[in-house]
Amino acid sequence: MSVIAANLNDMRTRVVTAATSAGRDPASVRLVAVSKTKPIEDLLVAYGEGQRHFGENYVQELVDKAAQLPSDIQWHFIGTMQSNKVKQVASIPNLFAIETVDGSKKADTIQKEVAKLHRETPLNVFVQVNTSGEESKGGVEPKDCVDVAKHIVERCQNLKLAGLMTIGSWDNSHAEGTNPDFKLLTECRDKVKEALGVELELSMGMSDDFELAIKMGSTNVRLGSCIFGARAKKADAKVETKPLEATTAGEGTIPANETAVTEVKLAENGAEPKVEKA
Repeated sequence: MSVIAANLNDMRTRVVTAATSAGRDPASVRLVAVSKTKPIEDLLVAYGEGQRHFGENYVQELVDKAAQLPSDIQWHFIGTMQSNKVKQVASIPNLFAIETVDGSKKADTIQKEVAKLHRETPLNVFVQVNTSGEESKGGVEPKDCVDVAKHIVERCQNLKLAGLMTIGSWDNSHAEGTNPDFKLLTECRDKVKEALGVELELSMGMSDDFELAIKMGSTNVRLGSCIFGARAKKADAKVETKPLEATTAGEGTIPANETAVTEVKLAENGAEPKVEKA
């Protein structure tokens, strides 16, 4: 068994254990494998182990990978997205969700593009909430969460408000006890539910804190480095493709020459790449 396969199965076991310990149904927690900057070969290993939900942070990387990987993958966009990039992301047929809606204006832009596509079902969106108050983090302020959620529910008929999402601060994710970011997102969820009468998911928890996130109610954990290993921060990524030989991956066989391999290479600028987790 490869390292990636072993890591993925270990994370699945830990998700089940965390949910069970919290008195929750493990099936209520979705594991999203965050694969940003990772080559398609790595994703295919996880795919072969039955993983179907993958998360990407960069628009062009997501577009390229979605075009080359099996169509039953459920893609989550979890990065910052400029308005002029919305069309590219929304056009991905097997896009499961955009998790980083940071205001009513962004929701309107997504709504406009999705309306042109005539999707069979509304597109799932999560409102990103800046629970830590850090300028480096995206998302709406907690006080505006209900208003943005109401705008999506009432005015964006081609979108489905699936839940709320937060990244949170590094300090809070490594602190002992209750995570203030998770607590605040839960409170925001409760306020939206009270105001609109809708049930919402909570997308919170990454490689270092997902077990606590599950204990505090997360339904969607985003795990990257603990599955695929530490990665270099993206600089100028370029995509290279080459034919992929016939591969049997879990639930199906990928024929030769029908899937290309993408390598994301970092620009060579003479500096040591920074390593980050997700």
